[in-house]
Amino acid sequence: MWEASSVRPDPVGLLEQQAETRVPELVPIRHGRMLVSPFTFFRGAALLMAADLASTPRSGIPVQLCGDAHLSNFGVFGTPERKLVFDINDFDETLPGPWEWDAKRLAASFVVAGRDRGFSAEQRRDVALACLSTYRTAMREFAAMSNLEVWYAHLNVEQTLEEFRGELTEKQVANTEATIAKARTKDSMRAFDKLTHIVDGERRIISDPPLIVPFEELFGIDWQEAETELRALMRDYRSTLSTERRWLLEQYNLAHFARKVVGVGSVGTRAWIGLFLGRDDVDPLFLQVKEAQPSVLEPFLGRSEYSNSGQRVVAGQRLIQAASDLFLGWQHVPKARDGQRRDFYIRQLHDWKGSVEVETMKQSGMVAYARLCGWTLARAHARSGDRIAIASYLGKGDVFDRAVAEFSEAYADQNEHDYARFTEAVSSGRLEAQTGL
Repeated sequence: MWEASSVRPDPVGLLEQQAETRVPELVPIRHGRMLVSPFTFFRGAALLMAADLASTPRSGIPVQLCGDAHLSNFGVFGTPERKLVFDINDFDETLPGPWEWDAKRLAASFVVAGRDRGFSAEQRRDVALACLSTYRTAMREFAAMSNLEVWYAHLNVEQTLEEFRGELTEKQVANTEATIAKARTKDSMRAFDKLTHIVDGERRIISDPPLIVPFEELFGIDWQEAETELRALMRDYRSTLSTERRWLLEQYNLAHFARKVVGVGSVGTRAWIGLFLGRDDVDPLFLQVKEAQPSVLEPFLGRSEYSNSGQRVVAGQRLIQAASDLFLGWQHVPKARDGQRRDFYIRQLHDWKGSVEVETMKQSGMVAYARLCGWTLARAHARSGDRIAIASYLGKGDVFDRAVAEFSEAYADQNEHDYARFTEAVSSGRLEAQTGL
């Protein structure tokens, strides 16, 4: 059972501290997105849950944690071999730590989302148990595998759909197939059509402040000056790629650069998109350059072994994911335009990425999705930790499943309490929120 400590940090105070590391003018957008519901608040409150988990008992078995393993941080994307796989897709907070922290955050996210969807307590429990029991049984299966079998394990989306087809309604199958088809359209060409236009004969990223602001517009300089500065930075990033991927990237030329607001929890970090053109004007590549700050887990688990937070994210992602982005790399800026040192990681903006629509998901669909996430999290932990020790700790029975399901329901109560405190802080003017963006 989850019980808040009497010395628990003030949740609003933690959010204020976190806001000090973000772009000031974008923090109200972050708060506005968190204000939508207790579920969106939960998505942006990884720091709060990390502080809470720090006071709970630990098994003493470390893995490479995702660090923010809520259900919206899983999804489909394309591998370099052009297969569509299901995996974890957010690693901003990755750090070595107790495997159960990821399991608890994932299960709690399903309960919080179930409340948002109006599911009964019994329905929410069934969803959480589906996630947790799948995690446990999958870990036992991984414990019996060879190291290479674990490393090669992945969820091919088309194959997985066939396996689940008999358990899904015709409408659920149709919705899943539509999600898969939509994901395949999310690539640089689609972003090119949506995010760019012609200015004085040159291809440029559109300006749509405050969500999208071109680099030169943001800093009041001309593009030629910006281009010189950015090209120098990109050379350092190239050195973090393997030889063949660096060679591929060098076939593209930088065309434009802009700041772009993304996500919920990430809003306010310095996130950019870069437009690169290859053979001609219809051969685009979009890269996302996203600021990496110290993990929210570091105050409770110790500093990362990597001095560059971007390298921390990339190393963790490569360890956890079955296949990582072709252009995944990192960058250090010793002195940014605000005079501060900044770390970044870089990946493609869109590469067949797709995610479920939690807001419309029915209970039966959420049960199936919970099983996918539970298996995927177990595979990530089996790759990076002692899978035999974790499987032995979990055992054959459902004690773990029931205990964490109970924890998740109680933590959803805590999340709603924190959300109420958050909304009060916004109403009183203590926190500023900008909604509708």
